[in-house]
Amino acid sequence: MARREGQPTIGMVSLGCPKALVDSERILTRLRAEGYAISPDYKGADAVIVNTCGFLDSAKAESLDAIGEALRENGRVIVTGCLGAEPDYITGAHPKVMAVTGPHQYEQVLDAVHGVVPPSPDPFIDLLPASGIRLTPRHFSYLKISEGCDHKCKFCIIPDMRGKLQSRPAKAVLREAEKLVQAGVKELLVISQDTSAYGTDWKGRDEKFPILSLARDLGSLGAWVRMHYVYPYPHVRELIPAMVAQSDASGGLILPYLDIPFQHAHPEVLKRMARPAAASRTLDEIAAWRAACPDIVLRSTFIVGYPGETEAEFQTLLDWLDEAQLDRVGAFKYENVSGARSNALPDHVPDEVKEERFARFMEKAQAISEAKLAAKIGSRIEVIVDEVDEDGATCRTKADAPEIDGNLFIDEGFESLAPGDIVTVEVDEAGEYDLWGRLV
Repeated sequence: MARREGQPTIGMVSLGCPKALVDSERILTRLRAEGYAISPDYKGADAVIVNTCGFLDSAKAESLDAIGEALRENGRVIVTGCLGAEPDYITGAHPKVMAVTGPHQYEQVLDAVHGVVPPSPDPFIDLLPASGIRLTPRHFSYLKISEGCDHKCKFCIIPDMRGKLQSRPAKAVLREAEKLVQAGVKELLVISQDTSAYGTDWKGRDEKFPILSLARDLGSLGAWVRMHYVYPYPHVRELIPAMVAQSDASGGLILPYLDIPFQHAHPEVLKRMARPAAASRTLDEIAAWRAACPDIVLRSTFIVGYPGETEAEFQTLLDWLDEAQLDRVGAFKYENVSGARSNALPDHVPDEVKEERFARFMEKAQAISEAKLAAKIGSRIEVIVDEVDEDGATCRTKADAPEIDGNLFIDEGFESLAPGDIVTVEVDEAGEYDLWGRLV
């Protein structure tokens, strides 16, 4: 949409996780509703908002770099997001920023923008799409159902930055989801800090675990529904029947996919992390999920080189991975985060040992992935098209979340496809993380 004469214009740099991306979308939607135009570059903006990440020290450094670039290229910079919870840290490095606000403080961000670039709305011209402003492609969207977290993991400072669990009302979540689907969204990616705990912060609630009814209601909208950040509580088993129904049909209910932050497998490491230390029971849960829904895909992330991790404890993690046979796996090398309690733990692992363990871990995860994908050759599966160019179509299966998992590529007969199409393909080639197929 072209900028009208005299219309104030704001740029946005969004860093960090999908939850931060949703915050950026909400800020931009509010600004558009107030008559601001959105600039794709620094030079066309009257001011720039930098939505920061502050989870790891490396992320903090990236955020400071982004703030510095925005100051050099534009000069009028408002900072928000997780790193905004440490305003002195930001202003100490960049004293010329015009305002600093913390995570999901939408009103304060708008107030800061008003102070730097006053609004000048024209209600007859400044129309806002019903689905708001989105930073993802039109056919998928992140749906944030809660803020904050009640866990006290020693390596994490999210509760300090974003507070305790605050679940959005189910009606508000469903209303947003309905608008997104009406606007053409084919896939809803449910995100939070602890999706399984959704609604457990409500006093006097009718349902013990509100995530169960919310998932079923979202699944009734006809879009793919993908669950992220699901802690493996026992009640997760009650989500599986809706996944079985989806795996047998083309529309509705939730995808047979769970993104679960296991973090480690050795009970002593889990205790030092202040996380539930029941890796063996976790294997029982995985077995139960697979028994109920053989098509279920499990993804997780792990930390290698956590303080005190011995070679024997790391080997336990590798052995557990062999037994669990997770479909999608990522790993982080542990690093200190300012304010995290894990910093004070004894016996920090040397960087070169972390690097070596990370390589061994990913080698095993890659071998598991390669074998699982090879077993799909010859099968027919549904995929959603993400992108089409002159070389082919980039798609994803129900087993793949955008940007973090693999892809399925179609390099013949793709010319009629468009992003958002859901089509059936036959898999004819497999790699370490990706598939290739042809339309059927």
